[in-house]
Amino acid sequence: MILLPAIDIKNNKCVRLIQGDLENATIYSDNPVEMALKWQNEGAQYLHVVDLDGAQSVSLVNRESIREIIRSISVPIEIGGGIRTEERIEELLDLGVSRIVLSTIAVENQNLLRRFSEKYAKYLAVSVDAVNGKAAVRGWKDVTSVDVMDICSLMEECGIKTLIYTDILRGGMLRGPNFEVYEKLKKSTKLDIIASGGVSSLEDVKRLEKLDMYGAIIGRALCDGTLDFKEAIKCLQGE
Repeated sequence: MILLPAIDIKNNKCVRLIQGDLENATIYSDNPVEMALKWQNEGAQYLHVVDLDGAQSVSLVNRESIREIIRSISVPIEIGGGIRTEERIEELLDLGVSRIVLSTIAVENQNLLRRFSEKYAKYLAVSVDAVNGKAAVRGWKDVTSVDVMDICSLMEECGIKTLIYTDILRGGMLRGPNFEVYEKLKKSTKLDIIASGGVSSLEDVKRLEKLDMYGAIIGRALCDGTLDFKEAIKCLQGE
C-alpha cells in the first residue's frame, strides 16, 4: 500500500478543510512546493493534490503552484478539483500531472465520463465523496441518490482502475476511516482503492494495509502532527 500526503491548494496556499467546508479553511503553508518537497524527502511515492479553486474558476488559478511542484519533485502527482472539461484534462497532462481525478461528472454526467475514458482512461481516477453510501457533489455540498456501487460498476465498464473513496463524515475529523465501507468495496470490485478521510494513526494505516488497499491519502493528521509520515512509511515496511 502506498501513502499519499494530501496537498490542498487554495489561492496558491496550502490549506486544510473540515468536512470539505471552504469557509472553514486553515492555511498551514504559503509554499505548496516546499510542502511537496517535504513529503517527497520523507518517503512519499505519490502526492495527492487538490485544486480547491478548480470548481469556482474557468482558469487554472493554481497553475503556477502545480507546475512548480511538478518541476521540483521526482515522484508522480494526482490532481483533482473541478475537472469537468477535456481542455482542463489536457492542460493538466501537459503540465506533467500523472493522474487526473474526476468526481462530479462521475455522478452528474456519466456519458461525459464514458467519453473521457475512451481517450484518457489510463490517466484517470474517480473520486467518490459519500455520505452513508450516497455520492455527494459540488465540493461535498449536495448529497445525491446515486449509489457508490453503481459508480464503481461504471468505472469498471469504462476501464478506469483507480477509485478514491472519501467518507465525508470522517474527512478532517481525525476519527479514523470507515473500514466497513472499504472492506465492502474491496470484496465487491476489482478497482484499485485509495482510502481517504479520517486516516489519523498508525493503527489506521495497518488496518487499511490488511484490507489490501492500493493506497491511503493522509491530510489533516500530517498537518497537525498527530501522525508522523516517516513512522507510517516504516510501519508499512515492517520496521
